[in-house]
Order: sequence, then structure tokens, then C-alpha cells
Amino acid sequence: MSERGFTCAIRPMTMSDYDAVIGLMSATPGVSMRDADSRAATSRYLERNPGLSFVAEIDAELVGCIMCGHDGRRGYLQHLVVLPEHRRQGIGNALVECCLTALDALGIRKSHVDVLKTNESAAAFWARHGWKRRTDIDRYSLIRGGGSNA
Repeated sequence: MSERGFTCAIRPMTMSDYDAVIGLMSATPGVSMRDADSRAATSRYLERNPGLSFVAEIDAELVGCIMCGHDGRRGYLQHLVVLPEHRRQGIGNALVECCLTALDALGIRKSHVDVLKTNESAAAFWARHGWKRRTDIDRYSLIRGGGSNA
């Protein structure tokens, strides 16, 4: 895709992208980092969900990322991040579309995304693109054998 005269390349995420992706996520307000974002956990995630997470690059600089997985029935998108100076140029949309297309190829038609209640810009992004906020369910979590940041 072309953005501001630059070519934005989107490709599947690999573990060689880990440091750049974590740096991007850590520097982005509203994105929570957890123990589950460790190198080992991310490696397991990418192995379990091959070809479903993506990065965007402009001139070999990582400018965006998204992680995606599934449980066999539903897709789950996580950690959509685009550098502020590259937002509103279609990169986020393209990353999401890559995930949805890959999930569709697996026969998975419904996907979910979790957004922290305090992340207003993320909530606005998803709503602008047709995603509906659920009010009919509550998510419950349990952490076994770990700290509060699991």
C-alpha cells in the first residue's frame, strides 16, 4: 500500500520482529503490557497461530503491528498499534483486514477484540470500522499461579 509517497509493506510477524513490536507497544498509550507478552509466550502464540499476526513497515522501519489468534471458532485480535505519525492513513485498516482475511480462509467468520475502557482512541477506531461494543456479556478472568500482571 502507498502512504504519503512511501510504500507501506505488510507481512506476517515473526519472532525476529519481537523487540520492535514490544518497543512499539510499550511506547503506545492505552496498550497494556503483560507477562503474557514475554518473548517465550509470544513465540508460543505465533507458533499456535501461524500467519495470523502482521507487521507494517515503511523503509524497513516497523510502524504498525497486530496480533491475531483463534480458538477454532472465533478470532481474537490484539495489540493493534500504529505509530501516531502514520495513523489515519489506512495502515490500521490494512492490518485488521489481513487478520480477517486469514481467519476467513480458516472458516472463522466472527472475531472479537478487547479494548481497555480507558483507551478512547482505540474504542473510536473499532467503532468507526463497524465493530460493535458488546453490552450483553461480561468477561471474567482468573490468574492461576502467577502475579497480577499475567
